[in-house]
Amino acid sequence: MSNIADLIEAYILRQLAAQQDGTVELRRTDIADKISCAPSQISYVLSTRFTPAKGFNVESRRGLGGYIRIVQVPDKSLVYQDMLSKIDVDTPMVTVQSMVHYLLKHEMVTTREAALMMQFVTGLYQSPTLAEDERVRMLKAMLMTVANFS
Repeated sequence: MSNIADLIEAYILRQLAAQQDGTVELRRTDIADKISCAPSQISYVLSTRFTPAKGFNVESRRGLGGYIRIVQVPDKSLVYQDMLSKIDVDTPMVTVQSMVHYLLKHEMVTTREAALMMQFVTGLYQSPTLAEDERVRMLKAMLMTVANFS
């Protein structure tokens, strides 16, 4: 038989999986009622199983009207690997720009870094003398550099 912590974790993960954007907002009392446990047990599960190291960001507010907001943070290395695999000579500039926007939205780069990256991308695509394979190499080098420093 599973312990209460496992049941709480499974419930929260099911709720999170049902959301498209990887964010769920719950109430401790609702979870406690469904699982028949104390709200303090939910707090324990949140602090031990939903940590930044495990890919989660938890925002919590106690009291009347309180909530728990859990955001599943993408694994940075997988994000960068996916982006690198999608860049080739046929990749349009708008796709690379959307990659930079994604990095900014998920706080994987700062606004300043994103602005520099956008200028770099625009310059690479508008260069009349740069070969396509060289542009691909430079775009991948940019992403690998950002990944190594994050």
